[in-house]
Amino acid sequence: MVVFKLSDEYSSPIPAARFFRALIGDFHNLIPKLMPEAIGSIDIVQGDGGAGTIMQINFTEGRELSFIKSRVDMLDEETLTCVYKLIEGSQLMEKFESIAYEVNFEPTPDGGSKSRIASTYYTKGDFQLNEEEIKAGRERGLGIYIAVEAYLLQNSDAYA
Repeated sequence: MVVFKLSDEYSSPIPAARFFRALIGDFHNLIPKLMPEAIGSIDIVQGDGGAGTIMQINFTEGRELSFIKSRVDMLDEETLTCVYKLIEGSQLMEKFESIAYEVNFEPTPDGGSKSRIASTYYTKGDFQLNEEEIKAGRERGLGIYIAVEAYLLQNSDAYA
């Protein structure tokens, strides 16, 4: 097994708690509405949204993956932190044992937020991630942030 770690930051004019509520707290409802071309549905398979919750993300036809399942390992609304792990998912899990994420939102002095995302990839065998796969994964993640941010900017009362 090879372990690969990656971290990213994303700055936004959206307040940290509001961004967290939308992106993390209501992910299963909001993301399919904002990204219907990619996400068919997100179903809670087990749990109530907190630690231990398992969600299945169902992708639209023609996508590289048909579904993935993730498990919330920790959700702290006070520190605006979520730790979750991708645990199952069609072709993705042919290469990975799991992929773990820690997401934290922090307020910025201007009233916006900065989110930090730490990703840890646990590969199967001696599989190595290449630059193209890393770039594609980052772009998908950034696309979700941009979609949620745009929605929140257009809907000032949402998740307020």
